[in-house]
Amino acid sequence: MVLSAMKDAEVLAVAAPIMDNLMDASTQIDYERHVRDFTDRARSTLTAERLRQICEAYQREKGFFGERELLAILRRPHSVLLVWKQRFTKAPGQYLAEMVLVEKDGRVLVDHVMVL
Repeated sequence: MVLSAMKDAEVLAVAAPIMDNLMDASTQIDYERHVRDFTDRARSTLTAERLRQICEAYQREKGFFGERELLAILRRPHSVLLVWKQRFTKAPGQYLAEMVLVEKDGRVLVDHVMVL
């Protein structure tokens, strides 16, 4: 499987469950589940304590993750970047969720993810 060669629907079929897990694990503040699909590089940038701090702050200020709408899939030679319009349950307005996926040893892994 070469992510950058897949059609949008195929990429989304792989990416959506990964993003759903990230958001649910973040809501539950479950570090092991949150990082289960991370590359070693991505995992090295986020400790369990830092995830807890981030999650407690956004949940207090914005609530929980709400609906998400795909805006774009950008292809690079060795990765795919997905961008969504993201809403929260308490905070009005629209936010941006992004996730970079790469392939390593036959697995699709998260190399970067962020909600702004």
